[in-house]
Amino acid sequence: MAAAQPRMLSSLVASTHFLHSPPSQPLHHIFRYNTGRKHVYMQLSRTFSGLTNLLFNRRNDLPNTKRKPLRPGKISPRRPVPDHVLMPPYVKSKKPPGIASGAEVHDEEGIECMRASGRLAAQVLQYAGTLVKPGIKTDEIDEAVHQMIIDNGAYPSPLGYGGFPKSVCTSVNECICHGIPDSRALEDGDIINIDVTVYLNGYHGDTSATFFCGEVEEEARNLVRVTKECLDKAISICAPGVEFKKIGKTIHDHADKYRYGVVRQFVGHGVGRVFHADPVVLHFRNNDKGRMVLNQTFTIEPMLTMGSVNAVMWDDDWTVVTEDGSLSAQFEHTLLITENGAEILTQA
Repeated sequence: MAAAQPRMLSSLVASTHFLHSPPSQPLHHIFRYNTGRKHVYMQLSRTFSGLTNLLFNRRNDLPNTKRKPLRPGKISPRRPVPDHVLMPPYVKSKKPPGIASGAEVHDEEGIECMRASGRLAAQVLQYAGTLVKPGIKTDEIDEAVHQMIIDNGAYPSPLGYGGFPKSVCTSVNECICHGIPDSRALEDGDIINIDVTVYLNGYHGDTSATFFCGEVEEEARNLVRVTKECLDKAISICAPGVEFKKIGKTIHDHADKYRYGVVRQFVGHGVGRVFHADPVVLHFRNNDKGRMVLNQTFTIEPMLTMGSVNAVMWDDDWTVVTEDGSLSAQFEHTLLITENGAEILTQA
């Protein structure tokens, strides 16, 4: 997940250490990045989510489109995980850990574990993408993802993270991130980001992609294409000693060419033995310090919009949508810094 404070910080936010928060604090709180200060917000303003009812009452249709605005659906009961599957520590503690202090740098054994978790995450995401079609419910995607992950002896990292109720994030159309799978059926023309993280043998692998549902309009296809290009271009500049701020500049420069907005509230993050760790990876131009080091693992997960980059959080305390209802797209990979650049661990 990339998160405004956890991506979950998701896909997630900026912080140099992990702040303690109440057990009920959801995962996205861990990832929200305050551009004016060096930490992640643990408590979001209630006006952020309080706009939801106003938006629902105000708009029956979104401007300049036939698309209907998203509405919350029914959420099914939490799916069980067999006792033999190793669970991350936060599941039993019921406390979102936030962003852990210190980079995830691995020895050879740890690198192989990261490759295994990344490979499984990539396979799960690829499978989830094949399910995307008009009429399928996002909860059905969650069910399939959940089953595939536990069948492979892994734990779905989002499940129980800060109270998140599902095993995957499904963010449709104007949803920027952290969409909760529910009873809503996908419609022809939708775009959907599916964010998969697996916890295998003590290591997390985190990835996401935006998929087309049926016949998608060209302007939406272009947004998705450019978002993927932003990720690819950012990965291409990664190597030992490279400043993290170059990631944000690379993404922002490319998005500007197409006049797309770059979401600032949610960031990439270190990932490995913990779900979210240093560094906080910003996707917009910034002057943050810090350089990549050999054998380090982290995510890059740019989120672009066709309109406003301002976010509104639903009253479920997770779902984050664009303020103006404009489309948003996201892609994410987990990377390993090598002597020659970056190895994509979550590439199918």
